[in-house]
Amino acid sequence: MDALHDPGIATGLARSAAVEHANVPVLSAPSGARIYLGVASWTDPSMTAAGVFYPDGVTKPEARLRYYASRFPIVEVDSTYYAIPARKMAELWTERTPDGFVFDIKAHALMTGQPSEVNRLPRELRDALPPDLAKKTRIYADDLPEELRDAVWASFLDALAPLVESGRAGAILLQYPRWVGPSRGNARMIEEARARLEGRGWRAAVELRNRAWFDERTRARTFDLLRRNQLSYVSVDSPPGFESSVPALAEVTSPTLAVVRFHGRNTDTWEAKVTQVSQRFRYLYDESQLREWLPLIRAISEQAEAVHLVFNNCYGNYGTTNALEMARMLLRTGYR
Repeated sequence: MDALHDPGIATGLARSAAVEHANVPVLSAPSGARIYLGVASWTDPSMTAAGVFYPDGVTKPEARLRYYASRFPIVEVDSTYYAIPARKMAELWTERTPDGFVFDIKAHALMTGQPSEVNRLPRELRDALPPDLAKKTRIYADDLPEELRDAVWASFLDALAPLVESGRAGAILLQYPRWVGPSRGNARMIEEARARLEGRGWRAAVELRNRAWFDERTRARTFDLLRRNQLSYVSVDSPPGFESSVPALAEVTSPTLAVVRFHGRNTDTWEAKVTQVSQRFRYLYDESQLREWLPLIRAISEQAEAVHLVFNNCYGNYGTTNALEMARMLLRTGYR
């Protein structure tokens, strides 16, 4: 990848320092929509390394989250995709963040048609597995008896209840992998997810990673599926040229929330095997690329009450730098 988009931590620090404001508030769009900017991790090892984002001495989990929440009004939690958290974790997140701070939570793998490692499931779920499944390294939700599929969802949502009770619940991100393409069965899976979230205090946002959902024949049906189920569409910026590449669209399918996720445009790593997940998103947007999104964000904010702009290019300080720069652009174009 070219040096312009992977220039190193020092360049990220310099670009962040050049932004007039050190902290990003919740912004108000000209339409009145609330705009939340943040990144998709506060704990990635590339981000917590000394001299990258956190000040000297901010090394413990509590201090890191408190510091992050003093800089941005929203964060996306990625760890919940790999392991269902303990309720105590959500209680700590609540204690360590101010009122008004928002958590978007990525759904666990078993909730979106993806496999989970058996040894990362909570003990009560592992102990309840049939013997043939307990021996496996990875399992899919379709492998499970219905009562255990129910238990996965119940365990996940119960663990996150403190965020709902404290007013910090943003969206559950239902990120479907590229092998989940348009079909009646997959539409039912998405509708089932919506039904399971009903009345639990969360809005649901759907990110689709199979471009067939958006071809000329299917696109209208895709957005109709999301609208009739009151699911927020996740617009994305991602590397082009892959089966999982989808177009950047200012489509809003729920009046309460729209989400935009910025994955970077690193074509070398997007679908490659990497030793650390953050390597896949190792990409620093230049300002012209961020500016491309201004009219799309304006169009989205005219259709939704709240907009979450989440930078998932959270290698080192790339995501935080781009979030600060995007906030500056919005402030200079009529947001306040």
